Amino acid sequence: MVTLVVATTTDPASIGPAAALLAMPCWQPGPSFQGIRSFVNGEVRLLEHDNSIVKEDHLDKRWEEFTSEGVDEIIFLSKHKAVSNRPALTLHPIVLAYAVTLEATHHGPETNKPAMFVEIGSTEEYWGRKDAANVIALVDLTVFPSSIWLSLECNLALHLSVLVWEGLGLGGGTSVGNWSRKDGVWVGHLLSGYSLPMEDPTHSKVEINAQAIGGTWREAIKVSFEATKAAFPGGDILAHLDQKSFKSWQKNAITAYLGEQNIKIGKPADFC
Repeated sequence: MVTLVVATTTDPASIGPAAALLAMPCWQPGPSFQGIRSFVNGEVRLLEHDNSIVKEDHLDKRWEEFTSEGVDEIIFLSKHKAVSNRPALTLHPIVLAYAVTLEATHHGPETNKPAMFVEIGSTEEYWGRKDAANVIALVDLTVFPSSIWLSLECNLALHLSVLVWEGLGLGGGTSVGNWSRKDGVWVGHLLSGYSLPMEDPTHSKVEINAQAIGGTWREAIKVSFEATKAAFPGGDILAHLDQKSFKSWQKNAITAYLGEQNIKIGKPADFC
């Protein structure tokens, strides 16, 4: 089983970390397929293409069909853009000059295996920085093999004791700040408020059955839960609701739906 690291030449915050990775020892040229170049290092496969990072769907399945190698997970190298314009490295706290944040789930490409984005933000000034690229390359080396694919050295402990899916309706945009500061807690999916569209009932103050609330919020919760369960088999998966992000009728509907799906709701002490 192998880990795919995917980079694109169209993004300086993607090809920079890829080049930093390839500058490290033991890389060898791998096979090319469908216009995609590959490099091999142990159980890691670095794929480099010239298209948008979010438009190359099902790279895991395509690689498996081409090479007969099974894929454990995929790491996408990409840029992060935010209105704050602050320098940021997502996922791994190393460089103090950068804020380290987690983002809510918000774009593709589609994959069949667990996947994550590791990004440099938040403006063109930082996307091409070699120091940031080197940090991302070092981070990538710490998340191999698959048993620690979401290893965050400080906030998310290397020793896995509890697996947590948190972040329903965190409000605002995709940046969700610092989450999961407790050792042994990992994050599966973070869903921001706009990812949980809910149709406002006529009488919002009345007790309402979850099935009476329209919108695709139920599907978003169910798919995210199932994906997290597949990524962390045997883990204790909890949901976290940001109380300030919901109106009472929204919170009641989500809580009722989580109960129907047998999804446990965690307390603040479970995460921080």
